Amino acid sequence: MGEALDPQCHAQELFDQFVSAPTCRATLRSFSALCLHLQLDLQSAPRPLYPTIKQRLSYWRANGLWSKLDRRAAFGEYQRGRACNNVSCVVIGAGPCGLRTAVELSFMGARVVVLEKRDSFSRNNVLHLWPFTIHDLRGLGAKKFYGKFCAGSIDHISIRQLQLILLKVALLLGVEVHVNVEFKSLLEPQEDQQEVSWRLEVHPKSHLVSQLEFDVVVGADGRRNTFPGFKRKEFRGKLAIAITANFKNRHTTAEAKVEEISGVAFIFNQRFFQELRDETGLSLLFKKTFFVFLLTSSVCPGSRRFLHQSSTAVSGICHEPLWPSRCGYV
Repeated sequence: MGEALDPQCHAQELFDQFVSAPTCRATLRSFSALCLHLQLDLQSAPRPLYPTIKQRLSYWRANGLWSKLDRRAAFGEYQRGRACNNVSCVVIGAGPCGLRTAVELSFMGARVVVLEKRDSFSRNNVLHLWPFTIHDLRGLGAKKFYGKFCAGSIDHISIRQLQLILLKVALLLGVEVHVNVEFKSLLEPQEDQQEVSWRLEVHPKSHLVSQLEFDVVVGADGRRNTFPGFKRKEFRGKLAIAITANFKNRHTTAEAKVEEISGVAFIFNQRFFQELRDETGLSLLFKKTFFVFLLTSSVCPGSRRFLHQSSTAVSGICHEPLWPSRCGYV
């Protein structure tokens, strides 16, 4: 029989699995295993959670991440985790905005629950990140979870990768994330309640979240917003037509040689990109898990014919629906 694995070594192995988890389900599963091994009670543990994990996990690879979270937690606005103490919040939607909101609330000491009706992150769209966003994500330890994050002149990231980074940060801070749970409606406080707090109607109805009471509810479920009574404001830019085609990166030798470009490369090499666009209709290329091509067409009498031909050309490929009222790159 083999020798039993040292508990501390096993904890380090579980932490490595958590950091490198490639999917939402794998992240939740590995974090649950880590907490179970460290004997953490997520219901009673103080927020933010990571200092407790830090005390029980002695691992040199985690020290850089703890340092970054310590610097963030020291911000005066958080009042050492007491700014929202004794406040319960629920965030509907585990997209980038919902998860980033959950992270901020947790730094302030709130109990945060995130509801997501899916159990996978499948959005391959690539986001261009503004400098202040890159700075913010680096301060949360994004590069510790994704080593290629904004390396060199690269200033973009896929939505699914961004969600994975924020999910891992949120879990370390003590955010409770429930997948395969769909929000249905808000239940107002009963008249005979001593404290004013709200509850949720969710699907499935038997889920434990339906029994929890909250002080704050944040709707972060995107354009399919499920909160009634809120006005929506939509910005419509100049009329443009575009098709986004995603080709899976199979990491072949030829694909590995394709250079990944930043969003500002066009500015420094305009002639090359103009010739490329004139010849192929290709506007931009991002290379992550998928190769992302943006094909655009000016509005003209022949635009309908162009759309028909383009749709035929990329049949069988995962491509985004057309948004004729939007313009610009992702």
